[in-house]
Amino acid sequence: MDAPGALALALARRAVEHYVRSRDLLPPPADPPPLLQDPGAAFVTLRIGRALRGCIGTLAPSKPTLAHEIVANAVAAASSDPRFPPVVAHELAALLYEVDLVRTPEPVADQSHLDPEQYGVVVEAGGRRGVLLPGIEGITTSHQQVAIARAKGLILPSESVTLYRFTVIRFRDEL
Repeated sequence: MDAPGALALALARRAVEHYVRSRDLLPPPADPPPLLQDPGAAFVTLRIGRALRGCIGTLAPSKPTLAHEIVANAVAAASSDPRFPPVVAHELAALLYEVDLVRTPEPVADQSHLDPEQYGVVVEAGGRRGVLLPGIEGITTSHQQVAIARAKGLILPSESVTLYRFTVIRFRDEL
């Protein structure tokens, strides 16, 4: 793995461990590598083995640098994903990390422009939004991908939606 990827994963790990132990946010590095210096969007996914343990992210930058974004989203994945209780200290050693650097979503006309291995999807309707990252195990069709994103956004199958696709640069711990 290249240095920025290793640093992104290490930063997410340090942020979660620091937060779980102290309930404080880790200050981002003072001089991150170029990739992490500029604003950027990112998702941080936590797993124990193959099981999802938390995932939170942004589709557009919300912090001054990508390093800040990774720290904030790592802590949110560990403490604020509504699907899971907050991570506790005895889980830290078992956590595997994934950091996805998100490219700007682009609108698409329909599902024929999606590929769940290559593109993540954003499904919007009536102010609600569902997001699904690319390359999720078991999701092999754009129909599955859109259906899951609709469900996450509480968007009914009968509702008309606007679709966007995006790519990511993914860094992950290996099992």
